[in-house]
Amino acid sequence: MRILVISDVHSNYEALRAVLRDAGSFDACVCAGDTVGYGPYPAECVRLMSSLASSVVGNHDDAVANRDSEWFNPEAREAIAVNRSLVGASELTWLRALPISLRLELGGVNIHVFHGSPRDPLTEYIYPWEAEGLLGGYLTEAGCRVLILGHTHVPYVVPSGYGLLINPGSVGQPRDGDPRASYMFLDTAPLEVERRRVEYDVEATAGKIIKLDIPRIEAERLYSGR
Repeated sequence: MRILVISDVHSNYEALRAVLRDAGSFDACVCAGDTVGYGPYPAECVRLMSSLASSVVGNHDDAVANRDSEWFNPEAREAIAVNRSLVGASELTWLRALPISLRLELGGVNIHVFHGSPRDPLTEYIYPWEAEGLLGGYLTEAGCRVLILGHTHVPYVVPSGYGLLINPGSVGQPRDGDPRASYMFLDTAPLEVERRRVEYDVEATAGKIIKLDIPRIEAERLYSGR
């Protein structure tokens, strides 16, 4: 079974469409959260994601849906407010229904999905340099063979005798120094991961961010992937 694994779309419809064009065919899609936030196309991304993926809630999804953004930095709060103004009732309903975690069995493989981590699903950042030391405990705690996380916007794959920890990076706002949209494929037989990057129309997304008066930094960082 071929599973498209994505995360952190962040209202970047141009990047999401580029990923889907590049990905071609797949059997299922899993998203580790944050469909909205930062970018200029929250409604379009929600409408597409609602028919595409099994997804968990991310911290920006939760903030847009439930109006709790006080702990975010000022630029992120402004972007969340704009995102909230651009979604309708149906998009809010989808965001509010997203689960904090997902347990899936796909292709005979047990998969557990969180945005942050099993111990702090919304807000903990697990970076690649610390993931290996946590993997065995997390897989045991989650009771799965594959653990999928998001939130860091940094892609990585950590294998062990227990299984795999996967973070597909960010579709819509990469932060690993590569501005191309990041995603992965998980194949279940044999259990393998393929990392993928694809270019998209950064100018279109950045221009729309500026037009909507979302803080300019959210446009500028798209060019550098930082």
